[in-house]
Amino acid sequence: MSERSEIVRSRTDRLTGAVFLSVADVLAESAVQQGEPDVLVGGAALDAPVRWVHVSDSVGVARLLDGGELLLTTGAGWPDGDAELRDFASSLHRAGIAGIVFELKTARQAVPQTVVEVCATVGLALIALTREVKFVAVTEAVHHALIAAQTDALRQRQHLHELFTTLSLQGAPADVVVSETARALGAPVVLENLAGEVIAVEGLGAPIAEVLEGRGAAEQAPVQARGVRWGTLLALTGPVHPAGRVTVLEQGATALAFGCIADGGDAEWSLLAQRAVVDDLLGARFARAEDIDARLRAGGFALAGRHCHGVVARGNASVSELAYRARQAGCAVMAARVDGDDVALLSVPASAVLSDDVLLRIAGPDRAVFVGPAADDVIGLLASLRAARDLADSDRADVGARVRRVGDRPLERLVATLRDDHRLHEHSQRMLAPLIRHDRERRGDLLDVLAALVAHPGNRSAAAAASHLSRSVFYQRLTLIGDLLGADLDDGETIAALHLALLARRRTAASG
Repeated sequence: MSERSEIVRSRTDRLTGAVFLSVADVLAESAVQQGEPDVLVGGAALDAPVRWVHVSDSVGVARLLDGGELLLTTGAGWPDGDAELRDFASSLHRAGIAGIVFELKTARQAVPQTVVEVCATVGLALIALTREVKFVAVTEAVHHALIAAQTDALRQRQHLHELFTTLSLQGAPADVVVSETARALGAPVVLENLAGEVIAVEGLGAPIAEVLEGRGAAEQAPVQARGVRWGTLLALTGPVHPAGRVTVLEQGATALAFGCIADGGDAEWSLLAQRAVVDDLLGARFARAEDIDARLRAGGFALAGRHCHGVVARGNASVSELAYRARQAGCAVMAARVDGDDVALLSVPASAVLSDDVLLRIAGPDRAVFVGPAADDVIGLLASLRAARDLADSDRADVGARVRRVGDRPLERLVATLRDDHRLHEHSQRMLAPLIRHDRERRGDLLDVLAALVAHPGNRSAAAAASHLSRSVFYQRLTLIGDLLGADLDDGETIAALHLALLARRRTAASG
């Protein structure tokens, strides 16, 4: 959802603090190092930006300054009394200078202690040069460095303009814009909608949970255009950028705003956020369950104290409509279209139950719904979603309005639980190896015939129909399967073992 807001003038049309040098940068210049500088007041004060260098010994110099200058002085014209010196040093601070570089011995043997105290109190950098230097050489070196920084900033601004213009013209989705913004800044970037829900995040390798926890101290740029605001782009702490971090962030926000205008609003954002979470969960992109949990919570999907299910809905429908109906039914939801099916995570209060009627209403008309077991943590939710997808993969029947639950299929649930156990896969390979070899060498269909048999136990006519074979041919295939396996296909334990082997094989193929 967007909101109308006052148009904020973009600051990308002017160069910001990143085109300046810091006081520390000036100190590193060889022309300054020749004076063997002694830092009297440093620390954070050395990070102050230097816009220009001004040389003066005048007691009235403050009225000639615009702010950001580094004052080079010998103190020859400074007052001698403590009160006058305190007023003078305070006037320099009020003028907004970046710092004072004081050359000793030319006029004074030491920086007046009153000036040192004032600078320490207000956090104004103060450096004493213990050897004589040519101020003109310092000025020239700093000015050259400033011009070089400004030239680099202009070049970087042009690169950013080309990058984000290209993304806008290509209709890049929001997550791509967020990723490119993060790479340009060298820092994690997060996109939020107006409700504070996370739409996209690029952590650049940092744990996503930590990135989301650090949003409170992040730099921000509104995603807005034509008086309409859709969200906020945030950047966590990172390195200085030649064009200015704010400039980069605003360029990214502008590209996102253009995308919203082109798409007619931010409706696609919600689908993007949900798709990202589902992809992360299915692909286990994040090594830590805490990261996925943080993404879920940032999207308004709670796990603790609730019943959560992985759900697959099969049939033609809109995933956005499914998500809408789920919310109307009182569920928190994350949904995406995956491999032709709607894959959803549904969360309901612990006191509520996802009945078949509710699930069919959420899925939409004439759709089959496959439901994983309830979960209350990320690992359980992943298992529930995988189990629902496995069950959907095993169901070859025509789509219709029906609900199938993993909990009603004990073998499916067992295989889902043991999916990573090598012994299960060894069992599958050992039992089915003769059939796999036969089908590969002769382009046979014995595995499909066996799957039809175990899917219709006790009803071989239905199994033959499911195989699209005549009953006589189907029985011939069964005889061949029994001979190759050396097994009795009328034995219940044998059929159960073969069913287990087929389920494990299908899951191995799906995960591979």
